Amino acid sequence: MKKLLYISIVAAASMAMTGCIEEVNPQSNVVTSDQAGNAPGSFNNFVDALTSSITGVATYTGGVNYSPSLTDYPFDYGYCSTFLMWDVMGQDIALTNSDYPYSAWAYCSVGLGPRYAIAQIPITYYYGWIKNCNTVLGMVDENNVPENRRVGVGIAYVMRAMFYMDLARLYGETTYALDPQAPTAPIVTEKTTPTAGTVNPRATNEEMFGFILDDLDKAETMLADYHRADIYTPDVSVVNGLRARAYLTMEDWPNAEKYAKLAQAGYSMMSESEYTDRNTGFNTPTSSWMFGTRFKADDQCIQENDADASWGSLLSLEIASQDLGGGGCGYASNYYGPMAIDYHLYQTIPSTDFRKKCFIDFSIADTYNPVKDSAPEPTQATVEFASRYSDYPEFLANNSIGNNETGYTLGGACIKFRAAGGEEGRKNQYVGFLMSVPYMRVEEMKLIEAEAAGMQSEPRGIQLLTDFAKTRDPQYVYGTHNEAYGNSSTTPFRNEVWWQRRVELWGEGFATYDIKRLNKGIIRSYEGTNHINLYQWNTDTPPQWMTLCFVGTEANYNTLLINNPTPVAPTGNSPMHVW
Repeated sequence: MKKLLYISIVAAASMAMTGCIEEVNPQSNVVTSDQAGNAPGSFNNFVDALTSSITGVATYTGGVNYSPSLTDYPFDYGYCSTFLMWDVMGQDIALTNSDYPYSAWAYCSVGLGPRYAIAQIPITYYYGWIKNCNTVLGMVDENNVPENRRVGVGIAYVMRAMFYMDLARLYGETTYALDPQAPTAPIVTEKTTPTAGTVNPRATNEEMFGFILDDLDKAETMLADYHRADIYTPDVSVVNGLRARAYLTMEDWPNAEKYAKLAQAGYSMMSESEYTDRNTGFNTPTSSWMFGTRFKADDQCIQENDADASWGSLLSLEIASQDLGGGGCGYASNYYGPMAIDYHLYQTIPSTDFRKKCFIDFSIADTYNPVKDSAPEPTQATVEFASRYSDYPEFLANNSIGNNETGYTLGGACIKFRAAGGEEGRKNQYVGFLMSVPYMRVEEMKLIEAEAAGMQSEPRGIQLLTDFAKTRDPQYVYGTHNEAYGNSSTTPFRNEVWWQRRVELWGEGFATYDIKRLNKGIIRSYEGTNHINLYQWNTDTPPQWMTLCFVGTEANYNTLLINNPTPVAPTGNSPMHVW
């Protein structure tokens, strides 16, 4: 597989899409739009790939038979893998091992610089997916779209807008609200020629978000009468949800409120029983999920590398060890330990808030977690402790508490994302990792609505936020979660909304976007921190590593591309923050 995938060419050439998106040499083996469009059934196949090929496919490595492979890059499993990249960059996820997959993003690895492969991964992902959207859009005349292709075109516009919004927020030096003229990323469309791609500067925030909103306007027209079969393809509600995200970033409060409210039609918030269900929690769509994906048995990342390159492997804790009749697989269950919630954030969640049940209690975990490096069999007390959190306590105890030699403690371990398939799924990871993952939930829309309303009329925003919070904590009192660390100019109201977002959307990919748009810093160094020694860093503003670098070779082909500065990791822990 050709590894160097340049922005200047990837979206300019229309290529055939298969289950695995191959980077094709642009000077040969190119399938033109006319050729692809004339193949029987090809248009629908191309449209299906817009959503199916962004999950379960080793887009960067190609798989175990390539170098690097899924063994080396177990985070190469699609769009939802990026959620954890962006979340570990902040403070709310604490990795339990410095060698954990995603450590490059959590600890500002040298690999984030433009000379290294890690910097190439997001570029390979996003511009490859955008290329697929452009291929579909290149099959029609945008001014005369046949009726039987309108839905496919609409889906392509939605997906392209979603991908470009991510790029704008990840590569943008400054958010739209702070500087509309700050550079983001180059825009390539179905009309971009290879020559134009070599002189394609980064679009400004204003240009990029104008382009995104234009795509969403077109998508709404195309999808106006579309009734989807499930949440795995986007519809008009997703169009409105993306508009709400865009206007939130732009701080266009009336429109953010308007579209967040429109997006909620037909959905209802997750109940406590759905949110914390020990078998289906966050692995099965509910009435709150607006858009999402699912891993399938024939996905490349499930079939190869013991299914360890998958969302469930990195997050699910109950996969049985071999001595209990299971496969003994999964990074979270059997190799490196769980992803944990930040200790301080956990302490701020009241016991009356049901979302606290998604994480193992710090205060009692150590009592039942005596093993640091010898890994004997768990005690009966340990199993009884695990039964507070799992219907399969012997699996949880044996793997995550008493049978791992990495030396972590279990306090704060995430049990939000459950393995699928009941007991069978926990004994067989090829079933357990066949999980669904949300891209967008109605809860996010309600929090956007509350923030946008409050920035116009704070009492109205407080009421909406309080109404939301009381569905999670009946005893919620406004004003208890508004710590003003980092950017002290952020109002207590916005800090309160941010806290709700951090808890509600933990692990779902929003941390970096929120920290950057709110101009916040991060706090990892404080008394009692569970962040790993030497990586306990504090910053007053968004850390440098949250503005991604373009892979250096892109500048060789796109002469107008000016890169972001290479991030430099802090040396040693920061002085402890006092709350």
